[in-house]
Amino acid sequence: MIRCLLSAPQAAVRCRKWQGVTSQHAARRIVAPQELRVLSGVADDGEEIVDARTEVDAPPSPPPEAPKRKTSQRDTYLEELPVTFSDISRANVAIRTGVKRTPCIKSFFLSELIGANVFLKTEFQQFTGSFKERGARNAILALLREHGEEYMRKNGVIAASAGNHALALAYHGKDLNVPVTVVMPVVAPLAKVDKCKKFGANIIIHGAHIGEAKEHAEELILSSGLEYVNGYDDPPIIAGAGTIGIEIIEDVPCVDVVVVPVGGAGLIAGIGCAVKTLKPDVKVYGVEPYFAASYTAALKAQMPVSTKVTPTLADGLAVPMVGSHAFEVARHYVDECVLCTEKE
Repeated sequence: MIRCLLSAPQAAVRCRKWQGVTSQHAARRIVAPQELRVLSGVADDGEEIVDARTEVDAPPSPPPEAPKRKTSQRDTYLEELPVTFSDISRANVAIRTGVKRTPCIKSFFLSELIGANVFLKTEFQQFTGSFKERGARNAILALLREHGEEYMRKNGVIAASAGNHALALAYHGKDLNVPVTVVMPVVAPLAKVDKCKKFGANIIIHGAHIGEAKEHAEELILSSGLEYVNGYDDPPIIAGAGTIGIEIIEDVPCVDVVVVPVGGAGLIAGIGCAVKTLKPDVKVYGVEPYFAASYTAALKAQMPVSTKVTPTLADGLAVPMVGSHAFEVARHYVDECVLCTEKE
């Protein structure tokens, strides 16, 4: 479970309906050589034949082959997705020295409320307060491997964000000695703007909303040589987020259901891929606000589409269009996405 479940307990109640959980099911958990031949004998005249040890040229016997698992069409298709479990596993190793491994803590009150054992993945314990650090660090490390330290430390990265992604990128950019530029809209919280500056990021305030900020960032890429890092759709970002799924399975091995908030769909794409690969029977459900239902709209259209976003309490999920990479991965691993009202 992700932190937002704590602030929306009614979403957890819905999980009870999905699984048919009752008070009798309190044990359920919500949250792989030449031969050498000697010829001898006796001839017709009685003379003994010791013809010799004759080497017989014969091809070596091949070693027995281990039975191979048949590769299904589905296996082949999943390996062609923008992000695979292999990517997540590599990210898990790459970021472990710079990102906190957060615990899954059982929530007494939510468990009592829905009649099941509910665990919360406490990503708010990351240094900057969100899971975004996982993807940000993995993305910077990937760019360092691809372009080299000299290039990246000369040019740096750029992103458009109003909050958590900006903070995560600024913090890990400073730690890895890679310059970071962040374009933030005028509505970005001043506290987060100030924190980004303290981490040494170059802050540009532009645009009335995140869409306009992103457009400006993309314009700067053409003239500055900066590498753009999308906060929810770049494959390294999704792979980094997916490391949460590995930790969930390790900490709660008997998990039955994992509930994930949906904004740009990068988080649920990564977690879904990891969880379903390690434990295919576990259900993965998304929770999305009615006022920003971009993933639900994409499912109906079978592709990401622009969606009207109305101000919502879940402002971190208010993304008008899900990422194309994220959607392509998520649609194959997520069992269902449920819409929640502001009251829920």
